[in-house]
Amino acid sequence: MSETFHGRTICDPDDWCRRLATALTDLVPEAARIRVTQQAPTESWSHPHARAYDSDGCLIELKRAQVYTVARWIMRAHPEALWKEAHDFDLASAELTPTVPGAGHLKSVGQAC
Repeated sequence: MSETFHGRTICDPDDWCRRLATALTDLVPEAARIRVTQQAPTESWSHPHARAYDSDGCLIELKRAQVYTVARWIMRAHPEALWKEAHDFDLASAELTPTVPGAGHLKSVGQAC
């Protein structure tokens, strides 16, 4: 349900997250889940970073612009999250959850996909 504030329409947060998930699905059609961090695994400085995974948990290669864009969109949609730790954004449910270390549901580079 949408509300108005000073003449501007404000979307329900759930609606906003669903629209974000739809936009991300359009940007990365093969993705089922996106992991967002403030630290790229190969860099020593912090900046928004995203990795996309398909429904089998296999890593999907993203272009550099996609890495930054996807991460920024998700971070801006969820400013309440503690971004010092990684989070997973599920595109089917449009939910952001903290990443559980060692959960093993996503495959690393080099694992059979």
